[in-house]
Amino acid sequence: MKLTVLVDNNTFIDRYYYGEPALCFFIEDNGTSLLLDTGYSGLFIKNARDLNVDLDSVTAIAISHSHNDHTGGLAYLAAQNSLGGKKVIAHPDAFKSTLYDGEEIGSPLTAEQLQDICNLILSKESVKISDNITFLGEIPSYNDFETREAIGTYAAPDGIHPDFVIDDTALAYNSGNGLFIITGCSHSGICNIIEHAKKVCNEHRVIGVIGGFHLFDVSLRLKKTIDYFIENRLTELYPCHCVSFAAKAEIHKHIPIFEVGVGLSITFTPN
Repeated sequence: MKLTVLVDNNTFIDRYYYGEPALCFFIEDNGTSLLLDTGYSGLFIKNARDLNVDLDSVTAIAISHSHNDHTGGLAYLAAQNSLGGKKVIAHPDAFKSTLYDGEEIGSPLTAEQLQDICNLILSKESVKISDNITFLGEIPSYNDFETREAIGTYAAPDGIHPDFVIDDTALAYNSGNGLFIITGCSHSGICNIIEHAKKVCNEHRVIGVIGGFHLFDVSLRLKKTIDYFIENRLTELYPCHCVSFAAKAEIHKHIPIFEVGVGLSITFTPN
Protein backbone atom coordinates (compact mmCIF):
# COMPACT_ATOMS: atom_id res chain seq x y z
CA MET A 1 0.00 0.00 0.00
CA LYS A 2 1.15 3.50 -0.82
CA LEU A 3 -0.53 6.54 0.72
CA THR A 4 0.04 10.10 -0.51
CA VAL A 5 -1.20 13.15 1.39
CA LEU A 6 -3.05 15.40 -1.06
CA VAL A 7 -4.54 17.78 1.53
CA ASP A 8 -3.59 18.58 5.11
CA ASN A 9 -3.35 21.66 7.30
CA ASN A 10 0.44 21.55 6.96
CA THR A 11 2.98 21.75 4.15
CA PHE A 12 6.69 20.93 4.14
CA ILE A 13 9.56 23.39 3.82
CA ASP A 14 10.77 23.67 0.21
CA ARG A 15 7.92 21.55 -1.14
CA TYR A 16 5.60 23.95 -2.90
CA TYR A 17 2.17 22.43 -2.60
CA TYR A 18 -0.90 24.04 -1.05
CA GLY A 19 -2.49 23.27 2.31
CA GLU A 20 -5.87 23.98 3.83
CA PRO A 21 -7.50 22.96 7.14
CA ALA A 22 -8.88 19.77 5.67
CA LEU A 23 -7.86 16.24 4.69
CA CYS A 24 -7.52 14.07 1.58
CA PHE A 25 -5.41 10.94 1.13
CA PHE A 26 -4.71 9.11 -2.16
CA ILE A 27 -4.20 5.39 -1.52
CA GLU A 28 -3.00 2.63 -3.83
CA ASP A 29 -3.31 -1.05 -2.96
CA ASN A 30 -2.61 -3.91 -5.36
CA GLY A 31 -3.95 -2.13 -8.42
CA THR A 32 -6.84 -0.34 -6.67
CA SER A 33 -6.70 3.45 -6.27
CA LEU A 34 -8.96 5.27 -3.83
CA LEU A 35 -9.36 8.46 -1.87
CA LEU A 36 -10.13 8.95 1.78
CA ASP A 37 -12.03 12.24 1.84
CA THR A 38 -11.75 15.14 -0.60
CA GLY A 39 -10.69 18.15 1.44
CA TYR A 40 -12.63 21.41 1.74
CA SER A 41 -12.22 22.68 -1.84
CA GLY A 42 -10.82 21.65 -5.19
CA LEU A 43 -7.28 22.05 -3.85
CA PHE A 44 -6.70 18.28 -3.82
CA ILE A 45 -7.10 18.27 -7.61
CA LYS A 46 -4.32 20.85 -8.06
CA ASN A 47 -2.03 19.09 -5.58
CA ALA A 48 -2.68 15.74 -7.26
CA ARG A 49 -1.70 17.22 -10.64
CA ASP A 50 1.48 18.72 -9.17
CA LEU A 51 2.33 15.41 -7.47
CA ASN A 52 1.68 13.41 -10.67
CA VAL A 53 -1.17 11.55 -8.97
CA ASP A 54 -3.68 10.23 -11.50
CA LEU A 55 -7.14 10.92 -10.06
CA ASP A 56 -8.71 9.27 -13.11
CA SER A 57 -7.42 5.96 -11.71
CA VAL A 58 -9.54 6.35 -8.58
CA THR A 59 -12.36 3.79 -8.44
CA ALA A 60 -13.60 4.47 -4.90
CA ILE A 61 -13.90 7.43 -2.54
CA ALA A 62 -14.35 6.63 1.14
CA ILE A 63 -15.83 9.39 3.27
CA SER A 64 -14.75 9.51 6.92
CA HIS A 65 -17.66 11.74 8.03
CA SER A 66 -19.97 14.50 6.91
CA HIS A 67 -18.04 17.69 7.70
CA ASN A 68 -17.24 19.91 4.75
CA ASP A 69 -13.48 19.92 5.35
CA HIS A 70 -13.67 16.26 4.31
CA THR A 71 -16.52 16.29 1.77
CA GLY A 72 -16.18 19.70 0.13
CA GLY A 73 -14.15 18.41 -2.81
CA LEU A 74 -17.01 16.16 -3.94
CA ALA A 75 -18.69 19.21 -5.46
CA TYR A 76 -15.58 19.92 -7.56
CA LEU A 77 -15.45 16.33 -8.82
CA ALA A 78 -19.15 16.51 -9.66
CA ALA A 79 -18.63 19.78 -11.56
CA GLN A 80 -15.95 18.06 -13.66
CA ASN A 81 -18.22 15.05 -14.25
CA SER A 82 -15.53 12.97 -12.54
CA LEU A 83 -17.74 10.90 -10.22
CA GLY A 84 -19.37 8.74 -12.90
CA GLY A 85 -18.63 5.06 -12.37
CA LYS A 86 -16.87 5.66 -9.06
CA LYS A 87 -17.98 4.17 -5.75
CA VAL A 88 -18.58 6.64 -2.93
CA ILE A 89 -18.63 4.73 0.34
CA ALA A 90 -19.91 6.32 3.54
CA HIS A 91 -22.06 5.91 6.62
CA PRO A 92 -25.79 6.45 5.93
CA ASP A 93 -25.73 9.71 7.94
CA ALA A 94 -22.71 11.18 6.16
CA PHE A 95 -24.69 13.42 3.82
CA LYS A 96 -27.22 14.89 6.22
CA SER A 97 -27.41 18.65 6.72
CA THR A 98 -25.49 19.80 9.80
CA LEU A 99 -25.54 23.33 11.20
CA TYR A 100 -23.00 24.96 13.49
CA ASP A 101 -23.74 28.48 14.74
CA GLY A 102 -26.33 28.70 11.99
CA GLU A 103 -23.90 27.78 9.19
CA GLU A 104 -23.95 24.61 7.12
CA ILE A 105 -20.89 22.46 7.87
CA GLY A 106 -22.01 19.26 6.15
CA SER A 107 -21.44 17.88 2.67
CA PRO A 108 -22.18 20.20 -0.28
CA LEU A 109 -23.93 17.27 -1.98
CA THR A 110 -26.84 15.27 -0.61
CA ALA A 111 -27.18 11.51 -0.83
CA GLU A 112 -29.92 11.97 -3.41
CA GLN A 113 -27.67 14.10 -5.61
CA LEU A 114 -24.83 11.59 -5.32
CA GLN A 115 -27.06 8.64 -6.19
CA ASP A 116 -27.66 10.24 -9.59
CA ILE A 117 -23.99 10.65 -10.47
CA CYS A 118 -22.02 7.81 -8.82
CA ASN A 119 -22.29 4.37 -7.28
CA LEU A 120 -23.23 5.43 -3.75
CA ILE A 121 -22.75 2.80 -1.04
CA LEU A 122 -24.13 3.75 2.38
CA SER A 123 -23.28 1.25 5.10
CA LYS A 124 -23.12 1.04 8.88
CA GLU A 125 -21.25 -2.24 8.39
CA SER A 126 -17.69 -2.73 7.19
CA VAL A 127 -17.02 -2.78 3.44
CA LYS A 128 -13.97 -4.35 1.76
CA ILE A 129 -12.62 -1.77 -0.71
CA SER A 130 -9.46 -3.50 -1.95
CA ASP A 131 -7.40 -6.60 -1.25
CA ASN A 132 -6.11 -5.20 2.03
CA ILE A 133 -8.20 -2.11 2.85
CA THR A 134 -11.51 -2.12 4.74
CA PHE A 135 -14.01 0.67 5.37
CA LEU A 136 -14.88 0.19 9.04
CA GLY A 137 -18.50 1.36 9.14
CA GLU A 138 -20.10 2.70 12.32
CA ILE A 139 -17.71 2.81 15.27
CA PRO A 140 -19.07 1.59 18.64
CA SER A 141 -17.82 2.93 21.98
CA TYR A 142 -15.26 0.64 23.59
CA ASN A 143 -13.48 3.09 25.92
CA ASP A 144 -15.13 5.14 28.66
CA PHE A 145 -12.52 7.91 28.34
CA GLU A 146 -13.53 8.64 24.74
CA THR A 147 -16.93 10.27 25.10
CA ARG A 148 -18.45 11.72 21.95
CA GLU A 149 -18.87 15.49 21.74
CA ALA A 150 -21.72 17.13 19.86
CA ILE A 151 -20.66 19.37 16.98
CA GLY A 152 -23.61 21.39 15.74
CA THR A 153 -27.12 20.11 15.16
CA TYR A 154 -29.12 18.25 12.54
CA ALA A 155 -32.82 18.16 11.72
CA ALA A 156 -34.87 14.96 11.94
CA PRO A 157 -38.60 14.32 11.58
CA ASP A 158 -38.97 14.50 15.36
CA GLY A 159 -37.05 17.77 15.77
CA ILE A 160 -33.55 19.26 16.06
CA HIS A 161 -30.86 17.10 17.63
CA PRO A 162 -27.23 17.59 18.67
CA ASP A 163 -24.90 15.97 16.15
CA PHE A 164 -22.56 13.49 17.85
CA VAL A 165 -21.04 12.61 14.43
CA ILE A 166 -22.17 8.99 14.58
CA ASP A 167 -21.19 8.79 10.89
CA ASP A 168 -17.48 9.16 11.75
CA THR A 169 -15.45 6.17 10.56
CA ALA A 170 -12.04 5.21 9.13
CA LEU A 171 -10.11 2.72 7.00
CA ALA A 172 -7.91 -0.18 8.07
CA TYR A 173 -5.05 -1.58 6.00
CA ASN A 174 -4.08 -5.16 6.85
CA SER A 175 -0.39 -5.62 6.08
CA GLY A 176 -0.21 -9.23 7.21
CA ASN A 177 2.03 -8.02 10.03
CA GLY A 178 -0.63 -5.88 11.67
CA LEU A 179 -3.10 -3.11 10.93
CA PHE A 180 -2.39 0.44 9.83
CA ILE A 181 -5.33 2.73 10.56
CA ILE A 182 -6.23 5.66 8.27
CA THR A 183 -8.53 8.23 9.84
CA GLY A 184 -10.30 11.46 8.98
CA CYS A 185 -11.00 13.20 12.29
CA SER A 186 -11.63 10.39 14.81
CA HIS A 187 -14.71 12.02 16.30
CA SER A 188 -15.54 8.45 17.38
CA GLY A 189 -12.33 8.34 19.43
CA ILE A 190 -9.06 7.14 17.96
CA CYS A 191 -8.82 4.23 20.40
CA ASN A 192 -12.42 3.21 19.71
CA ILE A 193 -11.57 3.19 16.00
CA ILE A 194 -8.51 1.01 16.56
CA GLU A 195 -10.48 -1.42 18.74
CA HIS A 196 -13.17 -1.71 16.08
CA ALA A 197 -10.60 -2.24 13.34
CA LYS A 198 -9.08 -5.09 15.37
CA LYS A 199 -12.51 -6.68 15.65
CA VAL A 200 -13.56 -6.16 12.02
CA CYS A 201 -10.25 -7.38 10.59
CA ASN A 202 -9.75 -10.16 13.16
CA GLU A 203 -6.23 -8.88 13.80
CA HIS A 204 -5.01 -7.75 17.23
CA ARG A 205 -1.67 -6.35 16.06
CA VAL A 206 -1.63 -2.64 15.15
CA ILE A 207 1.36 -0.96 13.50
CA GLY A 208 0.18 2.63 13.61
CA VAL A 209 -2.17 5.40 12.50
CA ILE A 210 -2.23 8.33 10.10
CA GLY A 211 -4.88 11.04 10.20
CA GLY A 212 -6.74 13.26 12.59
CA PHE A 213 -7.01 12.14 16.22
CA HIS A 214 -9.26 15.05 17.31
CA LEU A 215 -7.01 15.75 20.30
CA PHE A 216 -6.23 19.30 21.34
CA ASP A 217 -5.65 19.61 25.10
CA VAL A 218 -3.09 17.95 27.34
CA SER A 219 -5.73 16.16 29.37
CA LEU A 220 -6.65 12.89 31.04
CA ARG A 221 -8.12 11.73 27.73
CA LEU A 222 -4.81 12.36 25.98
CA LYS A 223 -2.91 10.54 28.75
CA LYS A 224 -5.17 7.50 28.44
CA THR A 225 -4.85 7.61 24.65
CA ILE A 226 -1.06 7.56 24.94
CA ASP A 227 -1.31 4.69 27.43
CA TYR A 228 -3.47 2.82 24.93
CA PHE A 229 -0.95 3.41 22.12
CA ILE A 230 1.87 2.09 24.33
CA GLU A 231 -0.15 -0.92 25.50
CA ASN A 232 -0.93 -1.82 21.89
CA ARG A 233 2.68 -1.24 20.80
CA LEU A 234 1.94 1.32 18.09
CA THR A 235 5.18 2.55 16.53
CA GLU A 236 4.10 4.36 13.33
CA LEU A 237 2.19 7.46 14.42
CA TYR A 238 1.37 10.21 11.90
CA PRO A 239 -0.99 12.64 13.68
CA CYS A 240 -2.25 15.45 11.46
CA HIS A 241 -5.19 17.71 10.58
CA CYS A 242 -7.10 17.99 13.89
CA VAL A 243 -4.29 17.36 16.38
CA SER A 244 -2.84 20.37 18.18
CA PHE A 245 0.87 21.05 18.54
CA ALA A 246 0.52 20.57 22.30
CA ALA A 247 -1.07 17.14 21.83
CA LYS A 248 1.57 16.09 19.28
CA ALA A 249 4.35 17.23 21.62
CA GLU A 250 2.88 15.26 24.52
CA ILE A 251 2.55 12.09 22.41
CA HIS A 252 6.12 12.58 21.14
CA LYS A 253 7.43 12.49 24.72
CA HIS A 254 6.34 8.85 24.90
CA ILE A 255 6.26 7.60 21.28
CA PRO A 256 8.18 9.28 18.45
CA ILE A 257 5.76 10.73 15.91
CA PHE A 258 6.29 11.48 12.22
CA GLU A 259 5.63 14.85 10.61
CA VAL A 260 2.79 15.03 8.11
CA GLY A 261 2.29 17.51 5.31
CA VAL A 262 1.03 17.74 1.75
CA GLY A 263 3.14 15.54 -0.50
CA LEU A 264 4.11 12.99 2.14
CA SER A 265 4.11 9.42 0.83
CA ILE A 266 4.35 6.32 3.00
CA THR A 267 4.54 2.74 1.78
CA PHE A 268 3.77 -0.59 3.41
CA THR A 269 4.50 -3.91 1.74
CA PRO A 270 2.01 -6.69 2.58
CA ASN A 271 3.54 -9.79 4.15
